[in-house]
Amino acid sequence: MASRKFKVLALGDIIGSAGQRAVVAACEGLKRRHNADMVIVNGENAVEGFGIDEATAQRLFAAGANVITTGNHVWQQKSAMSYLDREDRILRPANYPGGNPGHGYCVVDVRGETVVVLNLQGRVRMPSIDCPFRTAKDIVRKLKGKAKIFIVDFHAEATEEKEALAAYLDGEVTLVFGTHTHVQTTDERILPGGTSFLTDIGACGPHDSVIGFKSDVSVRRALTQLPLKNEVSDTTARLHGLVLSIDPVTGKTLNIERIREDSLV
Repeated sequence: MASRKFKVLALGDIIGSAGQRAVVAACEGLKRRHNADMVIVNGENAVEGFGIDEATAQRLFAAGANVITTGNHVWQQKSAMSYLDREDRILRPANYPGGNPGHGYCVVDVRGETVVVLNLQGRVRMPSIDCPFRTAKDIVRKLKGKAKIFIVDFHAEATEEKEALAAYLDGEVTLVFGTHTHVQTTDERILPGGTSFLTDIGACGPHDSVIGFKSDVSVRRALTQLPLKNEVSDTTARLHGLVLSIDPVTGKTLNIERIREDSLV
Protein backbone atom coordinates (compact mmCIF):
# COMPACT_ATOMS: atom_id res chain seq x y z
CA MET A 1 0.00 0.00 0.00
CA ALA A 2 1.17 3.52 -0.76
CA SER A 3 3.04 5.35 1.99
CA ARG A 4 1.92 8.83 0.94
CA LYS A 5 -0.70 10.83 2.76
CA PHE A 6 -4.31 10.41 1.68
CA LYS A 7 -6.31 13.64 1.90
CA VAL A 8 -10.06 14.12 2.22
CA LEU A 9 -11.96 17.36 1.64
CA ALA A 10 -15.34 17.48 3.41
CA LEU A 11 -17.80 20.33 2.81
CA GLY A 12 -20.72 21.15 5.10
CA ASP A 13 -24.47 21.31 4.46
CA ILE A 14 -25.16 22.82 1.02
CA ILE A 15 -28.01 25.30 1.42
CA GLY A 16 -30.16 26.16 -1.58
CA SER A 17 -29.12 27.46 -4.98
CA ALA A 18 -26.47 29.77 -3.57
CA GLY A 19 -24.79 26.86 -1.81
CA GLN A 20 -25.00 24.70 -4.91
CA ARG A 21 -23.43 27.38 -7.10
CA ALA A 22 -20.66 27.99 -4.59
CA VAL A 23 -19.72 24.33 -4.25
CA VAL A 24 -19.90 23.59 -7.98
CA ALA A 25 -17.74 26.62 -8.77
CA ALA A 26 -15.17 26.05 -6.03
CA CYS A 27 -14.91 22.27 -5.68
CA GLU A 28 -12.13 21.55 -8.18
CA GLY A 29 -10.11 24.57 -7.09
CA LEU A 30 -10.35 23.60 -3.42
CA LYS A 31 -9.41 20.05 -4.29
CA ARG A 32 -6.28 21.19 -6.16
CA ARG A 33 -5.28 23.75 -3.55
CA HIS A 34 -5.44 21.25 -0.71
CA ASN A 35 -4.16 18.29 -2.77
CA ALA A 36 -7.29 16.38 -1.82
CA ASP A 37 -7.76 12.86 -3.13
CA MET A 38 -11.43 12.61 -2.22
CA VAL A 39 -14.40 14.98 -1.73
CA ILE A 40 -17.40 14.42 0.53
CA VAL A 41 -20.28 16.93 0.58
CA ASN A 42 -23.46 17.06 2.63
CA GLY A 43 -26.46 17.69 0.35
CA GLU A 44 -29.02 17.85 3.17
CA ASN A 45 -30.41 21.29 2.32
CA ALA A 46 -29.45 21.61 -1.33
CA VAL A 47 -32.93 21.96 -2.88
CA GLU A 48 -34.53 25.17 -1.61
CA GLY A 49 -33.22 24.36 1.84
CA PHE A 50 -34.88 20.98 2.23
CA GLY A 51 -33.49 17.75 0.83
CA ILE A 52 -31.82 16.81 -2.42
CA ASP A 53 -32.96 15.50 -5.79
CA GLU A 54 -31.32 13.49 -8.56
CA ALA A 55 -30.47 16.45 -10.78
CA THR A 56 -28.72 18.25 -7.92
CA ALA A 57 -26.82 15.14 -6.88
CA GLN A 58 -25.64 14.59 -10.45
CA ARG A 59 -24.46 18.21 -10.58
CA LEU A 60 -22.43 17.75 -7.40
CA PHE A 61 -20.91 14.49 -8.62
CA ALA A 62 -19.95 16.17 -11.90
CA ALA A 63 -18.31 19.00 -9.93
CA GLY A 64 -16.02 16.54 -8.15
CA ALA A 65 -17.87 15.05 -5.20
CA ASN A 66 -17.13 11.37 -4.59
CA VAL A 67 -19.83 10.86 -1.93
CA ILE A 68 -22.88 12.88 -0.87
CA THR A 69 -24.21 12.56 2.68
CA THR A 70 -27.53 13.87 4.00
CA GLY A 71 -29.60 13.97 7.20
CA ASN A 72 -33.09 14.51 8.55
CA HIS A 73 -34.37 16.35 5.43
CA VAL A 74 -33.38 13.56 3.04
CA TRP A 75 -37.00 12.40 2.63
CA GLN A 76 -38.47 15.79 1.68
CA GLN A 77 -37.87 15.55 -2.06
CA LYS A 78 -40.17 12.65 -2.92
CA SER A 79 -38.78 12.38 -6.43
CA ALA A 80 -35.43 11.30 -4.95
CA MET A 81 -36.68 8.12 -3.28
CA SER A 82 -35.92 5.75 -6.15
CA TYR A 83 -32.61 7.51 -6.82
CA LEU A 84 -31.51 6.82 -3.24
CA ASP A 85 -31.92 3.12 -3.98
CA ARG A 86 -30.14 3.28 -7.34
CA GLU A 87 -27.12 5.41 -6.40
CA ASP A 88 -25.07 4.10 -3.50
CA ARG A 89 -22.75 7.14 -3.45
CA ILE A 90 -25.55 9.29 -2.01
CA LEU A 91 -26.27 8.35 1.58
CA ARG A 92 -29.08 8.73 4.06
CA PRO A 93 -28.55 8.14 7.79
CA ALA A 94 -27.85 4.45 8.40
CA ASN A 95 -29.81 4.36 11.65
CA TYR A 96 -33.22 4.90 10.06
CA PRO A 97 -35.32 1.74 10.51
CA GLY A 98 -34.80 -1.10 8.04
CA GLY A 99 -36.90 -1.09 4.89
CA ASN A 100 -36.42 2.60 4.09
CA PRO A 101 -35.03 3.61 0.68
CA GLY A 102 -31.34 4.17 0.20
CA HIS A 103 -28.00 3.31 1.73
CA GLY A 104 -26.49 4.36 5.04
CA TYR A 105 -22.89 3.78 4.05
CA CYS A 106 -20.78 3.12 0.98
CA VAL A 107 -17.38 1.64 0.19
CA VAL A 108 -15.50 3.56 -2.49
CA ASP A 109 -12.11 3.08 -4.13
CA VAL A 110 -10.28 6.36 -4.67
CA ARG A 111 -6.73 6.62 -6.01
CA GLY A 112 -5.77 3.19 -4.80
CA GLU A 113 -7.36 3.48 -1.34
CA THR A 114 -10.58 1.92 -0.09
CA VAL A 115 -12.69 4.29 1.98
CA VAL A 116 -15.87 3.64 3.97
CA VAL A 117 -18.19 6.63 4.37
CA LEU A 118 -20.91 6.25 6.99
CA ASN A 119 -23.86 8.61 7.51
CA LEU A 120 -25.64 8.73 10.90
CA GLN A 121 -28.29 10.91 12.52
CA GLY A 122 -28.53 11.95 16.16
CA ARG A 123 -31.52 11.52 18.46
CA VAL A 124 -31.20 14.47 20.85
CA ARG A 125 -33.84 17.04 19.80
CA MET A 126 -34.19 15.03 16.56
CA PRO A 127 -36.62 12.30 15.42
CA SER A 128 -36.45 9.16 17.55
CA ILE A 129 -34.85 6.57 15.29
CA ASP A 130 -32.48 3.66 15.86
CA CYS A 131 -29.38 4.10 18.01
CA PRO A 132 -26.54 5.77 16.05
CA PHE A 133 -23.93 4.39 18.46
CA ARG A 134 -24.89 0.73 18.06
CA THR A 135 -25.51 1.17 14.33
CA ALA A 136 -22.05 2.68 13.84
CA LYS A 137 -20.31 -0.03 15.83
CA ASP A 138 -22.10 -2.81 13.94
CA ILE A 139 -21.23 -1.36 10.53
CA VAL A 140 -17.59 -0.64 11.41
CA ARG A 141 -17.08 -4.14 12.76
CA LYS A 142 -18.72 -5.67 9.68
CA LEU A 143 -16.48 -3.72 7.28
CA LYS A 144 -13.25 -3.57 9.30
CA GLY A 145 -11.41 -6.02 7.07
CA LYS A 146 -12.36 -4.18 3.87
CA ALA A 147 -10.84 -0.77 4.54
CA LYS A 148 -8.49 1.19 6.79
CA ILE A 149 -10.12 4.58 6.27
CA PHE A 150 -13.56 5.17 7.83
CA ILE A 151 -15.24 8.60 7.60
CA VAL A 152 -18.40 9.32 9.64
CA ASP A 153 -20.80 12.23 9.01
CA PHE A 154 -22.89 12.52 12.18
CA HIS A 155 -25.89 14.72 11.39
CA ALA A 156 -26.92 15.78 14.87
CA GLU A 157 -28.07 18.71 16.97
CA ALA A 158 -26.36 18.24 20.32
CA THR A 159 -22.64 18.80 20.89
CA GLU A 160 -22.61 16.26 23.71
CA GLU A 161 -24.03 13.54 21.50
CA LYS A 162 -21.49 14.29 18.77
CA GLU A 163 -18.56 14.26 21.16
CA ALA A 164 -19.80 11.07 22.78
CA LEU A 165 -20.00 9.26 19.43
CA ALA A 166 -16.45 10.32 18.58
CA ALA A 167 -15.23 9.04 21.94
CA TYR A 168 -17.12 5.78 21.42
CA LEU A 169 -15.54 5.22 18.00
CA ASP A 170 -12.06 6.52 18.86
CA GLY A 171 -9.45 4.19 17.43
CA GLU A 172 -11.98 2.42 15.19
CA VAL A 173 -12.65 5.13 12.58
CA THR A 174 -10.53 7.83 10.99
CA LEU A 175 -12.83 10.84 11.35
CA VAL A 176 -16.12 11.80 12.95
CA PHE A 177 -17.43 15.17 11.81
CA GLY A 178 -20.74 16.79 12.64
CA THR A 179 -23.25 18.46 10.36
CA HIS A 180 -26.76 19.92 10.80
CA THR A 181 -26.27 23.08 12.89
CA HIS A 182 -24.82 25.04 9.92
CA VAL A 183 -22.31 26.84 12.17
CA GLN A 184 -18.67 25.79 12.06
CA THR A 185 -17.11 25.04 15.43
CA THR A 186 -13.44 25.54 16.32
CA ASP A 187 -12.78 22.38 18.32
CA GLU A 188 -10.98 20.23 15.75
CA ARG A 189 -8.72 17.69 17.42
CA ILE A 190 -7.21 14.22 17.24
CA LEU A 191 -8.41 11.90 20.00
CA PRO A 192 -6.07 9.53 21.90
CA GLY A 193 -6.88 6.55 19.66
CA GLY A 194 -6.08 8.45 16.45
CA THR A 195 -9.63 9.41 15.43
CA SER A 196 -10.10 13.06 14.48
CA PHE A 197 -13.19 15.04 15.39
CA LEU A 198 -14.93 18.34 14.68
CA THR A 199 -18.31 19.04 16.28
CA ASP A 200 -19.69 20.77 13.17
CA ILE A 201 -17.96 21.52 9.90
CA GLY A 202 -20.42 24.32 9.08
CA ALA A 203 -22.41 24.99 5.93
CA CYS A 204 -22.00 26.03 2.31
CA GLY A 205 -24.68 28.63 1.82
CA PRO A 206 -25.78 32.25 2.24
CA HIS A 207 -23.62 34.01 4.80
CA ASP A 208 -25.79 37.06 5.59
CA SER A 209 -28.59 34.96 7.02
CA VAL A 210 -29.79 32.92 9.97
CA ILE A 211 -28.24 29.46 9.39
CA GLY A 212 -28.61 30.05 5.64
CA PHE A 213 -32.22 31.25 5.69
CA LYS A 214 -33.83 34.69 5.50
CA SER A 215 -33.24 36.54 8.74
CA ASP A 216 -36.60 38.31 8.80
CA VAL A 217 -38.50 35.00 8.70
CA SER A 218 -36.49 33.65 11.63
CA VAL A 219 -37.07 36.86 13.59
CA ARG A 220 -40.82 36.85 12.91
CA ARG A 221 -41.08 33.20 13.91
CA ALA A 222 -39.28 33.92 17.18
CA LEU A 223 -41.47 36.93 17.94
CA THR A 224 -44.83 35.43 16.95
CA GLN A 225 -44.26 31.69 17.54
CA LEU A 226 -46.07 31.07 14.25
CA PRO A 227 -44.93 28.00 12.23
CA LEU A 228 -43.41 30.09 9.43
CA LYS A 229 -41.46 28.12 6.84
CA ASN A 230 -37.81 28.97 6.37
CA GLU A 231 -36.82 30.55 3.05
CA VAL A 232 -33.26 30.34 1.77
CA SER A 233 -31.51 33.70 1.77
CA ASP A 234 -30.37 35.09 -1.58
CA THR A 235 -27.13 36.62 -0.29
CA THR A 236 -23.55 35.63 -1.21
CA ALA A 237 -22.47 32.19 -0.06
CA ARG A 238 -19.62 31.13 2.20
CA LEU A 239 -18.12 27.64 2.17
CA HIS A 240 -17.12 25.76 5.32
CA GLY A 241 -15.54 22.36 5.73
CA LEU A 242 -12.34 20.56 6.61
CA VAL A 243 -9.30 18.93 5.06
CA LEU A 244 -8.01 15.73 6.60
CA SER A 245 -4.57 14.16 6.13
CA ILE A 246 -4.54 10.40 6.74
CA ASP A 247 -1.90 7.70 7.01
CA PRO A 248 -3.42 5.14 4.61
CA VAL A 249 -1.45 2.29 6.18
CA THR A 250 -2.98 2.73 9.64
CA GLY A 251 -6.11 4.72 8.81
CA LYS A 252 -5.16 7.21 11.53
CA THR A 253 -5.40 10.97 11.23
CA LEU A 254 -2.17 12.92 10.68
CA ASN A 255 -3.73 16.40 10.57
CA ILE A 256 -7.15 18.04 10.56
CA GLU A 257 -7.67 21.58 9.30
CA ARG A 258 -10.83 23.69 9.10
CA ILE A 259 -11.51 25.68 5.94
CA ARG A 260 -13.67 28.78 5.36
CA GLU A 261 -13.91 30.60 2.07
CA ASP A 262 -16.20 33.24 0.57
CA SER A 263 -17.78 32.29 -2.73
CA LEU A 264 -17.03 34.25 -5.87
CA VAL A 265 -20.35 33.40 -7.55
